[in-house]
Amino acid sequence: MEARDSELEKELNATLQARSELGPEYESALIDSFLEKVDRRLDETLDRRVRRHLAEQQITVARGARAPQEPMANFGERFGFGIISLVLAIPLSAIGAANAGIEGLVVAWLGIVGVNVAQVVRGRPSSRRPEGRTKSDWAD
Repeated sequence: MEARDSELEKELNATLQARSELGPEYESALIDSFLEKVDRRLDETLDRRVRRHLAEQQITVARGARAPQEPMANFGERFGFGIISLVLAIPLSAIGAANAGIEGLVVAWLGIVGVNVAQVVRGRPSSRRPEGRTKSDWAD
């Protein structure tokens, strides 16, 4: 990258030299020309980085590795759901036991467990994504 920086430095020096020779009336055109060169250089660098990132993703997918998952992305939702289900378990247990005895208590708890299992399964990312699609092409 140092070679590219020295090239840009040479371009800047040449632009400043041309400005001093041509005068301030050409300043705008000289600056525009220099900025176009800088813009072109930035585009080339960005293209190279995007190509490298996409190639790394393709290699990762080809090796069969799964994309890194966000750690506990919806932790608050799961935690809140668990707390609410435990709080509601008390009156549901009492109602089930009072109306149908031990069978009612078992049915109430099977329902509570079933709802919590469904919540956990719903919150998990699918193990298979459509081919060519990733969560984000820009995440590092």
